[in-house]
Amino acid sequence: MFKHRYSLPLLAAIAFGAGSLAVPQPAHADNLLIHRVQQEKGMNLPTRGMSMAQVEKKYGAPQRKLSPRGGDTRKHPVINRWEYSDFIVYFEHEHVIHAVLNTPAGNNTNPATAN
Repeated sequence: MFKHRYSLPLLAAIAFGAGSLAVPQPAHADNLLIHRVQQEKGMNLPTRGMSMAQVEKKYGAPQRKLSPRGGDTRKHPVINRWEYSDFIVYFEHEHVIHAVLNTPAGNNTNPATAN
């Protein structure tokens, strides 16, 4: 009688709204990430491609220049990290690849411990 691969109870559940119960809701961590991304968009952070000299000229000297990482192979270039009061800037060699807020919402709450 019913030749589709879906079962009748499953189709009935979807048709009558029970399927909406199976829709995953954003987790608390997802909400924090969304909030953090919105905060970053509203801030004047260093942009991808800026040189170290440009970042220092525009934002001043960092509070700390953290120990470089990588550089052991061509596939793992040197990554430098500069910490400012509100954000951390990541450089590949001499250019910005990313800047993130220095907030408890991320995994960079205390970058000094990553040295």
